[in-house]
Amino acid sequence: MTIPAGRIALRVYYEDTDAAGIVYYANYLRFIERGRTEFLRALGHDQHLLMQEGVAFAVRSVAAEYLRPARLDDQLSVETTIAELGGAQVVFAQRIVRGEDLLLDAKIRVACIDPASGRAKRIPPAIHAQLAALTKASP
Repeated sequence: MTIPAGRIALRVYYEDTDAAGIVYYANYLRFIERGRTEFLRALGHDQHLLMQEGVAFAVRSVAAEYLRPARLDDQLSVETTIAELGGAQVVFAQRIVRGEDLLLDAKIRVACIDPASGRAKRIPPAIHAQLAALTKASP
């Protein structure tokens, strides 16, 4: 079950491409990181404020399928939804699209941690309740 997508737009710049003129594979991870950050921001959770409250989210695993290349000056959209929600982790489903073309399909497992110790901790109740309510609202 997923919640409605958060979506951000971005453009491919020269710095994002490799010698073949396509987006370097690791840069897709930067793009989807921005998508997750803006998704949380849209829900009212700024990363730096969470850190001050002793909460951070760290990527635990990434499964990504690179389906089509993006090229210089392409206008892309990063779509972010929640695929799974646990007590201490969230699985984000993320896609990068160019118009109707799906370029990247990824699942990212993110753990909630204490930034001082690096140890896993439960997602704060208010954030968890908000994410759970959004997850339940999905068809």
